[in-house]
Amino acid sequence: MSSNAAPIDLLRHGDTGHRSYRGQLDDSLLELGWRQMRDAVLGRDWDAIVSSPLQRCAAFAQELSQVRGLPLSLEPRLREYHFGQWQGKPVDAIAAEESDALARFWADPVAHPPPGAERFADFAARLTAAADEIVRGYAGQRVLVVTHGGVIRLLRCLAAGRRYTDLLNIDVAHASLHALNWPPKPMRESQAALAQADPVGG
Repeated sequence: MSSNAAPIDLLRHGDTGHRSYRGQLDDSLLELGWRQMRDAVLGRDWDAIVSSPLQRCAAFAQELSQVRGLPLSLEPRLREYHFGQWQGKPVDAIAAEESDALARFWADPVAHPPPGAERFADFAARLTAAADEIVRGYAGQRVLVVTHGGVIRLLRCLAAGRRYTDLLNIDVAHASLHALNWPPKPMRESQAALAQADPVGG
């Protein structure tokens, strides 16, 4: 990380009680989810907060901002991946009705996205732009970014120069914190994988 980059911590939202690909559906947190997030930030300090505008992230970010007197910015580009026709559909139902498609997605989410899903190139581009802007806008400050599991997985892949097919192998538990070193390493294989992936969805 360059000397003027912003030290960024990524925080996934807490439990919402749903067991499906929620994507950009605007779920609220369970009380358990609130407790998970409050526990996650105990003893940690930041200078600013940036959050996805979806309420499972933004509601906690607003509370933390008020309690600690920290500036808060809502960043639409930090929303979760849009899962197309699978958004909101229980994974068990997808497995029963589209088992082959689900297996292909788990094996390679870039080449085999859900039907009607957000183009993976667009997802990567908006996250890269958001992270770049955070680093520029908060140079030298410690920033907490409150966002989603898919966002954290992809940003970690981008930052480490890992292949995008590693996405689903990265564990991102509810209310888990992840240090992000940004700007990323050269993309190498992951960049090549994205360039070769067929644009599906929209």
